[in-house]
Amino acid sequence: MSERGTHFVRSVERAFQVLRAFTGERPDLTLTEVADGSGLDRAGARRLLLTLVDLGYVRHDGRHYALAPRILEFGHAYLAAKSLPQVAEPHLRRLTAELREMSSIGVLDGDDVRYVAQVPSPKLLSVAIPVGSRFPAHATSLGKVLLADVPPERLEAWLSTMSLRACTPRTITTRAGLHAQLAAVRKQGFVISDEELETGLRGVAVPVRDPHGQVIAALNLSLDVHGCTEEDVRRDIVAALLLTAARIEADLRVNPAAVNAGEAAPD
Repeated sequence: MSERGTHFVRSVERAFQVLRAFTGERPDLTLTEVADGSGLDRAGARRLLLTLVDLGYVRHDGRHYALAPRILEFGHAYLAAKSLPQVAEPHLRRLTAELREMSSIGVLDGDDVRYVAQVPSPKLLSVAIPVGSRFPAHATSLGKVLLADVPPERLEAWLSTMSLRACTPRTITTRAGLHAQLAAVRKQGFVISDEELETGLRGVAVPVRDPHGQVIAALNLSLDVHGCTEEDVRRDIVAALLLTAARIEADLRVNPAAVNAGEAAPD
């Protein structure tokens, strides 16, 4: 087994050992069988099982233990992440058709933002970013929207290990500068990022929220920085993005299986 870091919590590992003891072939287990299957002693296995019973993830009939339906929450979150692009794509196509600019959906993936859905611009000469592409979160409009929703203590932990490298001369590379931008995102609900990722490229992004108000993804348009004024962007582009985000969120409310989108915050 590889060496664990100082952050490693053994009790969490043991809890998952207990859960993995249950299989399709052996869904109902006695305490002894759980202890044998998990490699734990009976006392430790019993404490973990009773904790999982209290939390609603395991059932106990007096002799046998079995996984409870609530355990499906974890698989549900993973499967839901795979459906967000399908929910968003028709709205991206409509947005791109109206504004003739590339539209994208992105989520946080470690220190980066990963593109999970994208509709290219119909223009002959336009930026093209394939689905699956990753870019530094601090240098993108998508990333700034997502980072703005990260709880302060987790954001500080992220910044303490992240190198805010310059992608262009205009990339924000200081913590103070990034904090100021994120504060502005929280206040106004959108971000305009000019030439921070690539010279000549302007990114405009807004959050996409689940039915509980949590930011699960970000929606953006990629524009030529000289194509329109910032006033035009604020009046027209931001309004179109907010309307599209609202349409996606409305679909998510009637299709709750798509409310998550992968990693929502940096590790």
